[in-house]
Amino acid sequence: MTQEALLAYAHFLAILTLVVFLASEAALCRPEWINPQVVERLAKVDAIYAIAAVAVLATGFLRTWLGAKGMGWYWSNPLLHLKLALFIAVGLISIKPTLMFIRWRRELRASGALPSADQVRLARRLVMVEAHLVAVIPLAAVFLARGFGK
Repeated sequence: MTQEALLAYAHFLAILTLVVFLASEAALCRPEWINPQVVERLAKVDAIYAIAAVAVLATGFLRTWLGAKGMGWYWSNPLLHLKLALFIAVGLISIKPTLMFIRWRRELRASGALPSADQVRLARRLVMVEAHLVAVIPLAAVFLARGFGK
């Protein structure tokens, strides 16, 4: 019982961390706010976001393996597969902004150049798509937790 509660807590904490840093990226990605400090901060925020994503995945897998309901219950439910598919989609979409943030920081450090407004808008659009997909995952989670999909 204690293990299940601690696993749930770790998973929720990782999810909240992911959401906070994804929201931070969305807030920082505005053409009118881009300056050298924001470019540096975006790269750092994105790194923490990536760590949080790995933690969400790791704690989620631990919950299926060590949790009270057991692997068979979770992995036979299509809602778990939907959650994973959405999470993977978010991860794949996040690759482009991550590469953009790294490139922006490299260019800033090399020449002092800031990204164009169009590049910032593109990064923000992708981050917002990620945020909207992340918001759907808990819907599948609450139905999964209540036994739907079996």
